[in-house]
Amino acid sequence: MKKNFSIVIISIFLVSMLFGTAFAKEDFRIKFGYSATDKENNFQVFKNVFKKYVEDTSKGRLVVDLYPNAQLGGERQMLEGMTLGTVEMAMLSPGIAASISPKFQVLDLPYLFKDNFTAYKALDGKLVGILNSQLNPKGVRLLGFAENGFREITNNTKVIKTPADLKGMKIRVQPIPAHLELFKAFGANPTPVDFGELYTALLQKTVDAQENPITLIYSSKLYEVQKYISMTDHVYAPSALFISENFYKKLPDDLKKIVADGARKFRDESRKSQQKASKDLIEQLRKAGVNVYYLTPAEKKAFMDAAKPVFKIMEPVVGADLIEMVTSYNK
Repeated sequence: MKKNFSIVIISIFLVSMLFGTAFAKEDFRIKFGYSATDKENNFQVFKNVFKKYVEDTSKGRLVVDLYPNAQLGGERQMLEGMTLGTVEMAMLSPGIAASISPKFQVLDLPYLFKDNFTAYKALDGKLVGILNSQLNPKGVRLLGFAENGFREITNNTKVIKTPADLKGMKIRVQPIPAHLELFKAFGANPTPVDFGELYTALLQKTVDAQENPITLIYSSKLYEVQKYISMTDHVYAPSALFISENFYKKLPDDLKKIVADGARKFRDESRKSQQKASKDLIEQLRKAGVNVYYLTPAEKKAFMDAAKPVFKIMEPVVGADLIEMVTSYNK
């Protein structure tokens, strides 16, 4: 009888341990939002690098659920969700955060960096701390920047070689002041449209043109409704990786470190893979019948000259000192 009683006690203990382990396995769940398709390069890198690293290294204490295709709302809704604590993480365009951190608009200034590698130096320096000083009190934390490449102009009418070719053209832009001012300076008619509605807007000719990095043009199949791409490189377009500050504060120190390390690994792999992906995708776009046009030095200078007034317009918002700090990396 005593033997049977002991077996029962041991069995109960083992079962409680089993269920206790199962319940303890997932301490924190992260809803990660992204406005673009799940086929896009950065989303795939996030899934294969950040998600895997965080879940494996935390031994399941952190679980990352992925919501691409604007399932958690547009970029502004996801940003608001992080401030409210209903969304734990999101990858957004930097300028979207300008509503709570105006200094973010420095990254949307035209022709800010001479190349990707100069941008990396600026983005990995003091800038993250400066931006977080505005962001953190509003409930959001910047973890770092992923690669997206430069923004290029597409349309379905003609090859764009100079700003004069954009005169009067209705072009979709993000609802970001620097972008709106830039295309006004180019002589176009900038029109904000949510990314999730962009394909339909182009198909129905609500807008004539749009501008995005090559990887997004390809992964979102915008080339099906746009037959001309001009490689204007008018804005360097990193993706910003954010986490809800309220959620971040709840994490114990070891999990905070895992999240930060995962963000750095994601950043590094994004930069490595995105540049190769862009080159490969240009060839795929050409095979799909898209006219890809590279500006001559004189044509690019015309765009750069037309863009200069945007710096003066945005300086009161961004701050001359921050513009100077960021552009100093070009020297």
